[in-house]
Amino acid sequence: MTPRPRPRPRPSPSPSPAFLAVAIALLPTIAAACPVCFGDPNSAMSKGTNNGVFFLLGVIGFVQIGLGAMFFAFWRRARALRARRDAMRVINGGFFR
Repeated sequence: MTPRPRPRPRPSPSPSPAFLAVAIALLPTIAAACPVCFGDPNSAMSKGTNNGVFFLLGVIGFVQIGLGAMFFAFWRRARALRARRDAMRVINGGFFR
């Protein structure tokens, strides 16, 4: 006689995304807007967010200027190397022809 297999426990169902959206919309403490989203331009959080955005824009601008300077330096170096290579070109003809 073989033993009977045990039934597997069913996993508990997770709440659906629609249920979570309705629950958040109906609970005003969760759905309350912060001062930035609500639109108070004089709050400290709004000023901090604006400063953060400007700082990140400055970082992006600094990196782009650095990349432009690097490519400009590469262009100048290639031009100088090309001029040096052209100055050392061997003249055809000469003593050992």
